[in-house]
Amino acid sequence: MNQRSSNLLDEALGLDQTIEPWPLRGRIVAIEDQVETSGSFVLHHILKRSLSPNSSNVSIFIALSQPFSHYDRVLRKLGCNLVTQRDNNRLFFFDMLMLQCPGGDEGISPECGLIALYGKIYKTIVALPEVSSKNVTIIIDDLSLMEVAANGSSDYVLDFLHYCRTLTTEFDCSLITLNHEDIYSSADRPTFLLQMEYLADILIKAEPLATGLASDVHGQLTVLNKGMNYRQGSSRNKISNFHFKVKENVVECFYPGSQG
Repeated sequence: MNQRSSNLLDEALGLDQTIEPWPLRGRIVAIEDQVETSGSFVLHHILKRSLSPNSSNVSIFIALSQPFSHYDRVLRKLGCNLVTQRDNNRLFFFDMLMLQCPGGDEGISPECGLIALYGKIYKTIVALPEVSSKNVTIIIDDLSLMEVAANGSSDYVLDFLHYCRTLTTEFDCSLITLNHEDIYSSADRPTFLLQMEYLADILIKAEPLATGLASDVHGQLTVLNKGMNYRQGSSRNKISNFHFKVKENVVECFYPGSQG
């Protein structure tokens, strides 16, 4: 991601502030995309920023969508080596591609698998040296597959997310989630998706252009940053909207009409 694009996205997320602690500390970020318009590049950008050499951040990545090799390949193109970060205990990667929550036929609740996952996350956090001074970012990719693993039980996913939310208050962790919005009908949106939209301090939507497909624009990004802090001490909601184009090694973000 080039400097211009990085600055535009960072401004929308509040990451343009050169302050400590991590600006997303204690905040919940919900990314919603569509199957044809992926918003995963936002997740990758946040992961890269959280692992910046100038920070003490630790990231816990819950992968239900892709194996480690996929994220490592993508982040290398962005200038971040996940293998090195994992070896340095700044990245804890949980490969949950084979996560299965047994149904009632086995006498075990589908919730058990998610409780065990939460237990791993919690143990990882409390085992960190001087955990109170660490900025821990928990990233989940993606929630729709977590629901599949829970045999379609959105209630269990909602419970899991509430467990993770307690970490944002107990340890000031950041919670970042990605979910495919358009796989649900408007009348059948799961409770956990509505709840995440309500709880999110930052809600990000990646959508196709309203005017249809274009060769030089792949989609539009809307970022609602609730209660964004300003230096004078006040806060208010900030809405940013811009277009993006996905290239091999970068994602270019730009305001409508400024590309040319």
